[in-house]
Amino acid sequence: MKSLTVGPYRRAAGTVALPGSKSISNRVLLLAALAKGQTVVRGLLDADDTRVMVEALQKLGILVDNRDLARVVVPGKGGRLGKRMDLFLGNAGTAFRPLTAVLAFSAGQYRLMGVPRMHERPIGDLVEALRSAGAKIAYLGNAGFPPLAIEPAKIDATKPIRVRGGMSSQYLSALLMAIPLAVKAGSVGVIEVEGELISKPYVEITVNLMRKFGIDVSRRGWQRFEVSNANYRSPGEIFVEGDASSASYFLAAGAIAGGPVRVQGVGRGSIQGDVRFVEVLEKMGANVTLGEDWIEASGNGRLRAFDLDLNHIPDAAMTAAVAALFADGPCAIRNIASWRVKETDRISAMATELRKLGATVEAGEDYLRVVPGTLKGGAAIDTYDDHRMAMCFSLAALGGVAVTINDPDCVGKTFPDYFARLAAIAS
Repeated sequence: MKSLTVGPYRRAAGTVALPGSKSISNRVLLLAALAKGQTVVRGLLDADDTRVMVEALQKLGILVDNRDLARVVVPGKGGRLGKRMDLFLGNAGTAFRPLTAVLAFSAGQYRLMGVPRMHERPIGDLVEALRSAGAKIAYLGNAGFPPLAIEPAKIDATKPIRVRGGMSSQYLSALLMAIPLAVKAGSVGVIEVEGELISKPYVEITVNLMRKFGIDVSRRGWQRFEVSNANYRSPGEIFVEGDASSASYFLAAGAIAGGPVRVQGVGRGSIQGDVRFVEVLEKMGANVTLGEDWIEASGNGRLRAFDLDLNHIPDAAMTAAVAALFADGPCAIRNIASWRVKETDRISAMATELRKLGATVEAGEDYLRVVPGTLKGGAAIDTYDDHRMAMCFSLAALGGVAVTINDPDCVGKTFPDYFARLAAIAS
């Protein structure tokens, strides 16, 4: 297996231009494909997950022109996608979940599959919600998990579609993006959430982007969403802001190793929930400044311990877990049960790898408690084919120790040149 030794580093300072947001990129690509008219997308993320979405749309008859990544052109279909197709979607949840819903509403015949880990990531709550509206979806392997077969069906959007909110917000986002395909002119499509909705900021991204593409979306709290004006229309041009989850690594680097570190492409005007990672850094004693499209962080020595509910920023919460290695006492990250169904079981994986670095870790069903110890150098960090494991654990090298990252190329999922960007600001 390929590995990469990172550090030792003791200082981080400089400026990083962020890649485009994965969550925004794949939503924009799908909405542009469904819209009437051509959409020019600027700032699109160039990584594995967006390539998966682009290739899927091209197979479905949307001739996305991505030869110039600074200006990607999506000729909208103005409605439903191609009628028959087998699609391989890797481990891209931001492609698999919304395409499942959109294709279930497209009256065609499809098979959706992915890598082995995707076939271990639950999708039953979404399938159950789609079936309740009339969709015909079969499991080709284990019940509740991909791969899936979708058959032509007549969707009934005249009554509310109910979906559980406790496993993944992507199920609700998928239904929101798909329901305009089934709502008739002059009527309203309703989606109701059962239980507590997790990762609410990601649903806000979905709603915000749907509005940019001409759809009226309203909500009553987080339990009922109403969708009308059900024809997607291209905004002509749309810009993808920098990835706030990726920003967390560099901002944490500034807090851990002095800084200042500035990230460009995301700021106080961001529509991404992970921008709230700055609140975690502030609670840890870091100095943080926000501009309209930039954020800067610096630190003044050892960080403060914390005990926080980070359900709203599950991806950036991983960065907080590694930053806990540099805290002045025990740290707790709570309400993160969704970690267990991500690219790997992140609660188990994080606990295992943090222990290699000298921490004492307690891993619960939905929490992680990290007691920092003397930072150990020379650790070989396993990444579990999970891009965020590789990126967040690289920050341990800022404690003046060398850290070996196994399978570093897994960062290609969202940030192919991450390690080069880190090396450019670290010394």
